[in-house]
Amino acid sequence: MRESYFFHTENLTVGYDGKPLIREIEIRVRQGEILTLIGPNGAGKSTILKSITRQLKAIAGTVWLDKEDMKRLSDKEVSRKLSVVMTERIRPELMTCEDVVATGRYPYTGHLGILSGKDREIVREAMELVHAWELKDRDFTAISDGQRQRLLLARAIAQEPEIIVLDEPTSFLDIRHKLELLGILKRMVRERKLTVVMSLHELDLAQKVSDSVICVKGDRIAKYGKPEEIFTADYIHELYDMSAGSYNEAFGSLELEPPEGPAETFVIAGGGSGIPIYRRLQRKGIPFYTGVLHKNDVDYQVAKVLARETVAEEAFEPISEKQYAHALENMMKCRTVIAAVKEFGTMNEKNRILLEEAQKAGMEILDGDREYWEKGSKGK
Repeated sequence: MRESYFFHTENLTVGYDGKPLIREIEIRVRQGEILTLIGPNGAGKSTILKSITRQLKAIAGTVWLDKEDMKRLSDKEVSRKLSVVMTERIRPELMTCEDVVATGRYPYTGHLGILSGKDREIVREAMELVHAWELKDRDFTAISDGQRQRLLLARAIAQEPEIIVLDEPTSFLDIRHKLELLGILKRMVRERKLTVVMSLHELDLAQKVSDSVICVKGDRIAKYGKPEEIFTADYIHELYDMSAGSYNEAFGSLELEPPEGPAETFVIAGGGSGIPIYRRLQRKGIPFYTGVLHKNDVDYQVAKVLARETVAEEAFEPISEKQYAHALENMMKCRTVIAAVKEFGTMNEKNRILLEEAQKAGMEILDGDREYWEKGSKGK
């Protein structure tokens, strides 16, 4: 029911110049939740966000904010509940960074826009929250894109909203500030019951931060669900029409295509020791076999998409004679063995025997740390 959601849309249709782009959009978000829109470039994520924040007139449907039809609310009433951070670059003339953040307090000031001492304190707290107080006296037009993004978030926070809508808020931010920004949002969701609706391009971050996800593609919402329902390899390939590389649902990351050609390198790995080896071999265009890996091993998640073939054993089972023989057959096709794993136990004992067989066969055996790559990349 509508009453159980703080923010809700009914039969919303959005587009431009009266021409529908996406129809029958149903958004349902409770207080203290994060909803993230994902999908290909140009799918309409920004159009949806502009429409639900009244920056773009909806073609049809209703947007409900705290049980009120937003069409019936004044701009001031909306701005006291909802704040917006969009990707468009603003160019305020002769305004310091503190001045820009202070505009977030205007819904609470009189007609003259004079800030009280309390307003100033809220502005400072918002800027400190995004680690930007040191920019307070800087010209807003003279700072970096990443700094602007943080200050626009501070302005939205200073508005003291109950819901914040953000369009690609991590654009222009380095890794540190991406994580800080999303950490701030999560903390505000948890401590202040803030509701967040945003779009993200970084699938790994969307998977980790979202309570629910909307997939935008075509003229309808393609899928709406929990992260664990959305972020599967099969569905992400379908959503983005991926024809090259792969999406790893365990890590929430993308992998490039495996190297082409016959494999002359075999990697004995396990326990995460193989991942840097696999990726370096891929970067150098060196095809390889690997095994025997258990299917619950972190190495297996990467090996299965980058290796020419990965010999695998079921989780928690000792390596069987069958899988050992298969790995031995693959290894004997190679010239070089890279021993990435350092220790052997009961479950991977047959990998130790594999290494012994390579030694008996006089194969070149390299430690995973050795500089094999340049030689191997030239077709050793």
